[in-house]
Amino acid sequence: MSDTYDAILDEIFETLAELGPEIRASLPGRRVESSEINPSGETRLEADAYADELIEEALGAIDGVGIYASEEQAEPIDVGDGEVSIACDPLDGSSNIKPNSPMGTIIAVYEGELPAGGERLLASGFVLFGPILTMTVARDGHVYEANIGDGDIEIINDDVTIPDDPVVYGMGGRVPDWTEGFGSFIQEIEQEYKLRYGGSMVADVNQVLTYGGIFSYPALKSAENGKLRLQFEGIPMADIVESAGGVSSDGSQSILEVEPTRFHQRVPVHLGNEQLIERVEAHLADE
Repeated sequence: MSDTYDAILDEIFETLAELGPEIRASLPGRRVESSEINPSGETRLEADAYADELIEEALGAIDGVGIYASEEQAEPIDVGDGEVSIACDPLDGSSNIKPNSPMGTIIAVYEGELPAGGERLLASGFVLFGPILTMTVARDGHVYEANIGDGDIEIINDDVTIPDDPVVYGMGGRVPDWTEGFGSFIQEIEQEYKLRYGGSMVADVNQVLTYGGIFSYPALKSAENGKLRLQFEGIPMADIVESAGGVSSDGSQSILEVEPTRFHQRVPVHLGNEQLIERVEAHLADE
């Protein structure tokens, strides 16, 4: 990676760390639904709109950033003449605001225009709005976790690695909507591991990074590509997990190898320890 990109990435994640406390402080007064529908057909909360506007303004002002794209907006936005594009899920799991459960922000930084595949990914990261405000970042094949409660990056783990012995599993979608292969996989592993699923991809994947295991939002009978978006969720979270020593899969290949064809393209997602990804792929192949 060039020194130019390093400087841009430094500023992007320093800015994201500064935004974390501000986004968190804004949540109590923005728990209600707005009158808007996002491009995925979901009703936006006021918190979604506020976080999106805040992140677009701050990251879009960084020299070197040319495109800002959001799950909340129909098309990428031209914010400058730089060669770096940012794809963002401003508030992953925002439905968790109502019950006051964890949620997060996901960003992916790509070289060139969007849509882009994993081969053009420069870095990825997420902010977790949990009991502790943290940011996890994958750069140059390594992952670090930092406390950002004061808006500064205080690294608390400079080598995040998925534990070798998996403990937890979490999965999205309704059981009647699962395919036969995925249902048989869950029936098999539920005898071995602890269920941990909270409805926010950031929080659920962080459980896997902490304890080892697998997170899945699979292909469904009603939606063959599942629910999660490739550009904003699938690729960056796959990058973080793979950089931490884990494996990603869309059911048959790494998510970083999936070819993007549409801006809001969806993708089945399986992230975690290699042995569990191999097992889910085997069950899906059998169906």
